[in-house]
Amino acid sequence: MQIAEACVRANRPLESVALMAVSKVHPVEALLEAYAAGQRLFGENRVQEWQQKQPATAASADLEMHLIGPLQSNKTAPAAKLFSAVDTVDSLRIAERLNDAARVLRKRLPILIEVKLSPEESKHGLAPGDLPSLLRAVAPLESILPSGLMTVPPWPADLSRAGEEARPYFRELRRLRDENLARCPTLTGLSMGMSNDFAAAIEEGSTCVRIGTAIFGKRAAARLSLQCPHETLPEP
Repeated sequence: MQIAEACVRANRPLESVALMAVSKVHPVEALLEAYAAGQRLFGENRVQEWQQKQPATAASADLEMHLIGPLQSNKTAPAAKLFSAVDTVDSLRIAERLNDAARVLRKRLPILIEVKLSPEESKHGLAPGDLPSLLRAVAPLESILPSGLMTVPPWPADLSRAGEEARPYFRELRRLRDENLARCPTLTGLSMGMSNDFAAAIEEGSTCVRIGTAIFGKRAAARLSLQCPHETLPEP
C-alpha cells in the first residue's frame, strides 16, 4: 500500500492522511462502486457535474463531496448547498458569498484556501503574499470555517520524477500553513498530492491526497481499480 508506505517513511500514522477519490468526468456508477468498496471522501471539479450526479447518490448519506475546481461567484449558492466543503477559495469575494449562502442554509461550511505556487497560467489560487490579509478578512465570517490550504504544483517535465519536482511546492505550502497557524488556529489541513506525486506530498505533510486517475483510470477508459480506501494505487 503506497499511502501506508509513505506514512511509514514520514513517521506518521495512516489515519493522518485522508484519501480523496476524484470522480470528476467519471460516471456516477464508478463513484457508487467506490462508495460500495468503502470510500467515503470524494472530489468533483464542477458544480453542475455534481448537481447532475448527486441525485443518484441520495441513499449514500455519509458520502462527503468536496468541490476541488475553481468556483465562480455566481455558483457560490449552489456550491454551499451541494458540497460538504469547498477546497478552492481564492478571494474574499468568494469567501463572503459562500458565507452568505451557508448562513441562509444554517450550516458552517468548511473551506480550504487555494494558494497558487505554480508559475503556470492555467493554475488557480491566491498569491502567497495575500494569504495573511485574506485570513484576517475572513475571521469574522461565522458561517465558513477555514480549515487548511490547497495547491496544485506545476505539471512535471518528467513524470517519473513527479514527486521530486513537486516536493518544493509541497514544502512551501506547509511553511505557509505553519506560518499562519497562530493567526488562524483552524488552518490545519494541507490538501496536496495527486496520482503522480502523492507519496512525496505525504512525506511533506499532506493531510489529504486527491487521487483520480490511479483510482478510476483515465477519462477515456474510466475503470475502477479501488478495492479499499488505502489499497495499493497503480501508476497512472
